[in-house]
Amino acid sequence: MEVKKTPRANLENQKTLSLLLGLVVSLSVVFLALEWRTVDAKAMGLDRGLDVADIEDVMLIQDQQEEQPPEPEAVPEQTVEVALPEEFKVVDDSKEVAKVVLVSAEQDRELPPPAPITIAAPVEEEAEDKIFEVVEKQPVPPGGSVEAMLKWIQKELKYPEVPLENGIQGRVIVQFVVEKDGSVTQINVVRSVDPMLDKEAVRVVGKMGKWKPGEQRGKPVRSRYSVPIVFKIGN
Repeated sequence: MEVKKTPRANLENQKTLSLLLGLVVSLSVVFLALEWRTVDAKAMGLDRGLDVADIEDVMLIQDQQEEQPPEPEAVPEQTVEVALPEEFKVVDDSKEVAKVVLVSAEQDRELPPPAPITIAAPVEEEAEDKIFEVVEKQPVPPGGSVEAMLKWIQKELKYPEVPLENGIQGRVIVQFVVEKDGSVTQINVVRSVDPMLDKEAVRVVGKMGKWKPGEQRGKPVRSRYSVPIVFKIGN
């Protein structure tokens, strides 16, 4: 069986009216909210809009509050005049100026003569009693040569009996000093063979006559000399 509705019971017809009423109520609420916020902002002084005149007033007040530094006192300028000597003063070009000539105080004074150059004489290195081992000019033995001296020694030499009987022979070297006057001193044996042979060699050398002394730098000096004396048995 079909159910039939009455026109009053049909709610579709009231749908449009309800939407219009809701829209009106929503707009009213939004309008009231905006008005209320504007009133509160004015009451609390929250309006932040600044005017250009207000900004200029604030800047003017700050400039007046800043302290201005005192201006320094003006110091009067002082002029110092420097007096120049006559030589440095500016003169007219047409005026003649005497030339200044500098003269040394030593100009007219005679220079002292140069100091003489003295050459010191060489110091005599050789002492009076120095004995030369080697001289510029060798001493000359009696007879005028070494060969003549050796012949004389062999002639004056006497062979001692004991060495002769025992067959002792050899070369004895005798050393001595030829003095400035040619005499022979400080005789000693530098190479020995037998005491008796050494003694005979010293005896013979002591019997020699005067020598011609050796020379150093053209002057007679003491010099040392050595002579070999040979002791030989038989021919």
